[in-house]
Amino acid sequence: MRILGMDLGEKRIGLAVSDELGITAQGLFTLKRTELKEDLRQLVKIIQEKEITKLVVGLPKNMNGSLGPQADRVKSFVILLTKECPLEVVYWDERLTTVAAQRVLIEGDVSRKKRRKVVDKIAAVIILQSYLDNSR
Repeated sequence: MRILGMDLGEKRIGLAVSDELGITAQGLFTLKRTELKEDLRQLVKIIQEKEITKLVVGLPKNMNGSLGPQADRVKSFVILLTKECPLEVVYWDERLTTVAAQRVLIEGDVSRKKRRKVVDKIAAVIILQSYLDNSR
């Protein structure tokens, strides 16, 4: 049983996958978004190849806990994805995950240009790992 973690943005989708025991999250890559059909096609392919049984999606909340327009866009995208590839979905509070990912990369002395390429993947790892830790 593998779980896919997603940090869904307007330009990129950060992806992470759990190990088979559901203990650790590893970053896969960052998917550069093109058009909706192609984004969905690529994600369905990954879900099938990795034998994903559950999807943990970062849900962007405002600092007061309310949901904004970006959260609605995330939910709409996930509905379309699960129509193509039915699986269990868990929405996970992603507040400050990008900030945490940036901090990790800065502490690792990663250049600004390289950070831009991997920050979404690291955010997906943080989302998925926090879900895995909380589920135990």
